[in-house]
Amino acid sequence: MTSDPLLALRPWEAPEVTSWGRLPMNAVDRRSGALPLDGDWRFQLLPAPDAPVSDVWTSSYVPGVWTMQGTDDLPQYTNVRMPFAEYPPHSPAANPTGVYERAVDVPADWAGRRIVLQVGAAESVLLVHVDGRPAGVSKDSHLAAEFDLTGLVRAGERALVRLTVVKWSDASHIEDQDQWWHGGVTRSVLLYATDPLHLADVTVRAGRYGDLRVDCRVRDAGGTLPAGWYVSGELDGHLLTQDTEFDRANADDDRVSDFLGEARLLTDVPDVRTWNAETPELYDLTVRLHRADGGVADASRHRVGFRDVEIVERDLLVNGERVFVRGVNRHDFHPLTGRTVSPGDLRADLVLLKRFGFNAIRTAHYPGDPALYDLADELGLYVVDEADIESHDHAHEIADDPRYLNAFVDRVSRMVLRDKNHPSVIVWSLGNESDYGANHDAAAGWVRRHDPTRPIQYEGAAKRGWADPHLASDIACPMYAPLEDCVAHALSGEQTKPLIQCEYSHAMGNSNGTLADHWAAIESTPGLQGGFIWEFWDHGILQRVSDGRPAGRAGAGLHDNGVAAPGHRWAYGGDFGETIHDGAFIADGVVFPDRTPKPVMYEHREIAAPVRLECFRHEGVVIGNHQHFRGLDWLAGEWELSLADGGVLTAPAKLPDLRPGETTAVPLPFELPRGGGEAWLTLRVTTADDEPWAPRGTVVCLPQVRLRAAAAAPGHSARAARGRPVEVDAEGLLVHPLLTSAPVLSLWRAPTDNDELGGAALRWRTWGLDTLVRKVVDVRQAAGRVTVHAEYAAEAGVVRHAQVFTPVEGGIHVEERAELPDALTDVARVGSVFETVAGLDLMEWYGQGPWESYPDRSFGAPVGHHRVAVAELFTPYLRPQESGGRHGVRHFTLSAPDATGLAVVLDEPRQVSVTRHRADDLTAVTHHDQLVPRAGCVVHLDAAHRGLGTASCGPDTSPSYLVTPGVHRWSWTLRAL
Repeated sequence: MTSDPLLALRPWEAPEVTSWGRLPMNAVDRRSGALPLDGDWRFQLLPAPDAPVSDVWTSSYVPGVWTMQGTDDLPQYTNVRMPFAEYPPHSPAANPTGVYERAVDVPADWAGRRIVLQVGAAESVLLVHVDGRPAGVSKDSHLAAEFDLTGLVRAGERALVRLTVVKWSDASHIEDQDQWWHGGVTRSVLLYATDPLHLADVTVRAGRYGDLRVDCRVRDAGGTLPAGWYVSGELDGHLLTQDTEFDRANADDDRVSDFLGEARLLTDVPDVRTWNAETPELYDLTVRLHRADGGVADASRHRVGFRDVEIVERDLLVNGERVFVRGVNRHDFHPLTGRTVSPGDLRADLVLLKRFGFNAIRTAHYPGDPALYDLADELGLYVVDEADIESHDHAHEIADDPRYLNAFVDRVSRMVLRDKNHPSVIVWSLGNESDYGANHDAAAGWVRRHDPTRPIQYEGAAKRGWADPHLASDIACPMYAPLEDCVAHALSGEQTKPLIQCEYSHAMGNSNGTLADHWAAIESTPGLQGGFIWEFWDHGILQRVSDGRPAGRAGAGLHDNGVAAPGHRWAYGGDFGETIHDGAFIADGVVFPDRTPKPVMYEHREIAAPVRLECFRHEGVVIGNHQHFRGLDWLAGEWELSLADGGVLTAPAKLPDLRPGETTAVPLPFELPRGGGEAWLTLRVTTADDEPWAPRGTVVCLPQVRLRAAAAAPGHSARAARGRPVEVDAEGLLVHPLLTSAPVLSLWRAPTDNDELGGAALRWRTWGLDTLVRKVVDVRQAAGRVTVHAEYAAEAGVVRHAQVFTPVEGGIHVEERAELPDALTDVARVGSVFETVAGLDLMEWYGQGPWESYPDRSFGAPVGHHRVAVAELFTPYLRPQESGGRHGVRHFTLSAPDATGLAVVLDEPRQVSVTRHRADDLTAVTHHDQLVPRAGCVVHLDAAHRGLGTASCGPDTSPSYLVTPGVHRWSWTLRAL
């Protein structure tokens, strides 16, 4: 039997207990003047919370998670499943518990002051002791907990602070989020002091017309407020006025007792500069609490943005404007520190998002670090602030469980109380994937009363009916709803709420197909307003290959190309020896673990382009401003004309003076050269000056318009040209000095995550597409040509393939035909695959690029002349899979340093990939450190290639991007350089 009252309470198995001794949440900034306690703490890891503490200590860095700092309790990833078998509210008996201790020297000049300990976040239950005496308990792994230590410490003396963190608890059942499970103190710890008379909370409401209201709550540690106190405030140096009517009403109604004070300050700002994601204008506000003699007892500083958020009919409006929400979901993550992120990490995250056209984040699935909101205010990002509630595995049971009622209301209300003054926060979210019940309604009721200035969203409520006005969600915010369903709802006449998907376009592996199609529909369909891509990060943890453990805080250096450092790899579920896990499903972001952008980021940048070339007409092009609030004066431009024959012309571009939504026609900057080849005009748009999120000259977008189509390709029925005769072997396979493997038919690709989880790969394997057996049927030579007929046996039938090899000047022209039986209703590709000699290290091509693109993800790859090293063409998705493709390639070369090599000219724009890996190489391994690049190039030329879709979680690609049965024809010419 323990004598510790906190342990005797067993708060880790008491959902009704959300805290003990914890101070109310507030929006007063206490970081200035505080005593930081970050650094090395004495540490030991216990097997259970009631296990005895020994005399053997190690050290652990705070903030940080012990799962990344050398303990035997390693990270574990699950998506839906809980990592233990116990039902709520129970936790397992084997329950890792971290004990942190450090001595704190309390400053002598804090004598007579109120002393508070703030623990930024702890996962999942926090128990606080000071000199062996209990100070408090807190749950909610992603919000700060504060404890009044005034009666437990003495100014000028040393105190021993102990933080006990219990990993598993009743709270774990409502923190069942799609992420790594960790344990530790994940955000900063600090000690601060205030006057006994202090600001208990400050609420700032600033509207788009310049109206400012500041509500202050005042308390005194002694209990009764001293007479004569008052508050003052100034905004950018201008004094605010006291709301005497508010004071009189409080006094007349006897609403405020002797221990609680309330005051209100007002002002109206003329010619106010409003805040929005494009022009995030901020004002500096200082609020001071005075004693009767005028002395300042306390102060709080805030950055104020004047803006309104409202829903009018079925539109979400910011400052009266319907805005598109171009969002991404974001977890707190770092490949070296797990859940702990620094302000520098956060800035790097948001700067990257701004550079690629995102204007919104959803804090999936818990409130972020306070610095995140400061940065969103400064840089300009809309925030859907989400409470730390997800009960995925036991959602239905918990939604109406009264034992968890207090936890739901507590977590939502504390989030609102902390973040309510941030203009970036435009929507409150009640949590994620927790069914829908009375506990949600209770939390929503509290929010509506406390903050009527923002709407509420919750996907679990929206799931019950997108248009139902009686549910807790003000926004229809489904997950992964098919695009056709969204459009149908908007056109049905029944829509009553904005439709903004809280998750869509799942970014797992080589994914995000049809993203441009989604946005074409969103922008053209009233009632559709955007959504949040899942998600920002690939959550790969840097793991040492030698011992399978996390690399830790020091790491081994991170590359900036998505590839783990030598001797390391990106670990995902199952890589730390855990038996319950969900594999690579943790790797579903638009950036790699080192924050390298994936190709989809360039796709999104063009989809979100603020400047667009609408069309080519009457010897000019139409330019449009597709922003909501800003002109084009912050941008610079340069014209580029790309010709198929290799010519490139450039000229400076003066962007027109356009208000948001306006378009205008401008003359062509070049006289189009004569000839019949393709011609593409690109407007390179960059920042004209330094922005808070981008230096001058940063590319913002590359809109493009075709000025002239390619001339029709000539037929190849003419007689063979003189030259080297075509040579084939006994199996009818082409023999060529630059090829080590002849071109054969390919219907298979190394399955993407979408292919595997969406079921396509299983069908392809069932049909035998990964093990096709080629049988030559006939080889004929006539008039200099060689015609080869072959059959490929598949479980679903025989695929007939014909090749005609014709010698042409300097090379060979290849015509191909493949006939797929009706049973092959959906294959990965139809095309040729061959391999080259070693030493061809550079690819140059005319087509879309330079980054990877596929048929349903090619909007962001402009047509032009590109050159990339072969080693860099391959995209290192965490689980090796099909990657490195380039869409719309017209012709390309592969060359050695001495300029020798080969050239391929295609009959029409085709999907091409050039890598060092066969499909079988990719499917045979689980991580990139296991891949061995081949000396030569593996080249795919596809007549048709299946779209990527997002079927690992969400809709597959649309039917127009499927590869269907029937006859497929393609041709190409191979020449030596």
